[in-house]
Amino acid sequence: MKNMVMVFCLLIAASYGFTQDVYTYDAKKDIVLGAVSLGVFITPFFINNAPDNPPASPRDKSDINGFDRSVMFPYNRPLDNISEYGVYGMLVLPALSVVGDLHNTNKLLTYGIMYSEAFLLTYGTENLLKNTINRDRPYVYEGPIPFGKGTDYYNSFPSGSTSLAMLSATFLSTTFSAEYPDSEWKLPVIIGSYTLAAGVAAMRITSGSHFMTDVLTGAAIGSFYGWIIPFLHKQPNNNLSLLLTGNGFLVSLQY
Repeated sequence: MKNMVMVFCLLIAASYGFTQDVYTYDAKKDIVLGAVSLGVFITPFFINNAPDNPPASPRDKSDINGFDRSVMFPYNRPLDNISEYGVYGMLVLPALSVVGDLHNTNKLLTYGIMYSEAFLLTYGTENLLKNTINRDRPYVYEGPIPFGKGTDYYNSFPSGSTSLAMLSATFLSTTFSAEYPDSEWKLPVIIGSYTLAAGVAAMRITSGSHFMTDVLTGAAIGSFYGWIIPFLHKQPNNNLSLLLTGNGFLVSLQY
């Protein structure tokens, strides 16, 4: 169900999809970025790190580092559900950056390209880490594995919901500030989006679903891609150059 909703949100984003003012696309650049994004997104599906059997008894909390152990919580299903499904609503927030120019087809196309690349990279990176690093969730140390969580208890690192929430908040804050630098709504949009993302992150911890370091890593992943993809598409379009060669490509990034 989660993957289906993710794909649906991605299709919505792609429909918004090259702007001729603040942001723009470049065919050569975005072919490479798109291929890399798709590769990162697909790779985790070929990696399986599932343990043979779930733990028969709660794990020993002494195995957890002191930083994470100091902010552990027992499992709370309502908070888990609110935070996990609430982030899907956040994924449409970046559309606020184009609501003032919906007639501009090129802008909608550019945003679709940018947001799709950022989404694929974020979702792929966090799942790549989840599928290569086994880390039991906090509730495994508190008692029996909650009902319905028997196939996901070992994928604590990093927090995927937090990464997607921070992707949305950072992408929206970055693009909205660039599109409407003098708008009186700029600060409320930034504060509001990050407040929602922080709420998701906090609930991932207090629901007993993630450790603090899971959430911090997820936030870093989402924030990075939410900023770097708009940066690479901002005009003047000379900050990233891609040169295709016979056996690969060369990348030149200028600040």
